[in-house]
Amino acid sequence: MRARGAVALLAVLVVAACSGPGGPTSEPAVERPADPQEATAARTAASPSASPRPSLDAAAQQRVDRRLLAAAADGDAQSAARALRDGADVEARDARRRSPLLLAAAADHVEVAALLVHVGADPDAVDDRSDTPWLVTGVTGSVAMGRLLLDAGADLTLRNRFGGLSPIPASERGHVAYVRWVSTTDVDLDHVNDLGWTALLEAVVLGDGGARHRAVVQALLDAGADPTIRDRQGRTALELAEARGLAAMAAVLRRA
Repeated sequence: MRARGAVALLAVLVVAACSGPGGPTSEPAVERPADPQEATAARTAASPSASPRPSLDAAAQQRVDRRLLAAAADGDAQSAARALRDGADVEARDARRRSPLLLAAAADHVEVAALLVHVGADPDAVDDRSDTPWLVTGVTGSVAMGRLLLDAGADLTLRNRFGGLSPIPASERGHVAYVRWVSTTDVDLDHVNDLGWTALLEAVVLGDGGARHRAVVQALLDAGADPTIRDRQGRTALELAEARGLAAMAAVLRRA
């Protein structure tokens, strides 16, 4: 979303979302050059205070909120923009308390997420499973989504239902690029979750020992993760790798 063309498209969508009933409703957004002044103007137009939502009765509000939730889940930025223009609540929730931004993040729909962030969506909105838009980036491994939500002020200390931070599920799943990137943020790489595991321990315990998980372990070690932290049974990552017969993984850890 950092490319000029993508920023231009986002500006068009934001303006469509806030332009009122007379604004675009069916024509596709057309990319056009965007300078910094245009981007600033689009953000100003998109602010909730600049364009209050239309007053809707309860039934109409539910309908337009459902449209926004569906558009976010489907990755349909133009439909999301129209729903916002028609009065959808950017913090609407589905039956599982998932916000539009959380749905977009879970499906890695970066364009929709960028639109929602620009109109004030909360990157820390929590669902009924203790997930937030930021936390699910550790599951999806999306660096682009992570960057967007970090820029939006996501709280890196919020914990998922297992008491973990985003690097832990990312390490378990072998999301190498994500782990390398998130290790450059202020997130605590040595955080211990409710199972007694850090990101490093989880990469060994739940990983397959293959190239991706070895790269994750190396990335964590390069970023300063502590290899001496022990699990609840008193075992280090190296001891766990040896116990599992992961010779190549153990070799990486011995070099730490």
